[in-house]
Amino acid sequence: MRHKRRGKKLNRNSSHRKAMLRNMAVSLILLARPTDDAGGAGHGRLITTVSKAKFLRPFVDRLVTLSKRAALAISKAPEVPKRGSVSWNEWRASQGWQDWVNIVSPAVTLRRRAFAMLRSDVAVSVLFDDLARRFESRNGGYVRVVRIAARRVGDSGQQALIEFVGERDRRLGNLKT
Repeated sequence: MRHKRRGKKLNRNSSHRKAMLRNMAVSLILLARPTDDAGGAGHGRLITTVSKAKFLRPFVDRLVTLSKRAALAISKAPEVPKRGSVSWNEWRASQGWQDWVNIVSPAVTLRRRAFAMLRSDVAVSVLFDDLARRFESRNGGYVRVVRIAARRVGDSGQQALIEFVGERDRRLGNLKT
């Protein structure tokens, strides 16, 4: 029995499990980045097994929460003068610079924590620039898992669709793996 044993193993050792979780999270985040210059969002959905999707959901939710906290810290920061100007040099020598650093440093820390979890610069920038803005008015539940009726070819495993909630809800017509 597995009493007081937290988390799923997914029949993998810890390093394989961490790598799989990281790779799936990066793939899901990169699929959610804007695809055109007009700011249209990507589809942000991934097809995998039900157990892997359920394993991935809290991890991605935590990452989106980190990005939202960083966006909130950045929004509290005052306006910065143009770099290299006389006013910028005066501002750097003043107490305003220290105040700005104290306000912005938690956002930098959160960005570094997200990078430690994902190990992808592009995924972190999509997460902090696009997804934080997209989910700023939502209090959790950023990812949904939808079971798919079609079974996987080979082992007949039950498949699920994991996707970001929001703009294109319940348009599951064109699913490509």
